Amino acid sequence: MEKCLYVMFIEKTKTYNRLTKAAVERHVANLKSLDEAGHIELAGVFKGYPGVAGMYILRAESYEEAEALCKMEPLVVEGFAAYKLKALQPANKENNYLL
Repeated sequence: MEKCLYVMFIEKTKTYNRLTKAAVERHVANLKSLDEAGHIELAGVFKGYPGVAGMYILRAESYEEAEALCKMEPLVVEGFAAYKLKALQPANKENNYLL
């Protein structure tokens, strides 16, 4: 089976509007750490989608490893956000676009 990437959708909780600068700094520190460890394929924020803050596309060896990374996200740990995790099988010329 082809290797998957894992998409973490970061969803705002009812307490998201109480997000502090310190919490954002912890979030950014976590993002940097994940990137330095080679786990970040892409990350960013969504604009204009109520309830959704952003996403990470993670490189991990398994769904379980990706989920463990999601559970370490400070916004999740501190209750400002929840997440949904989906496995994504990339389509590209190396795998003939999954044909």
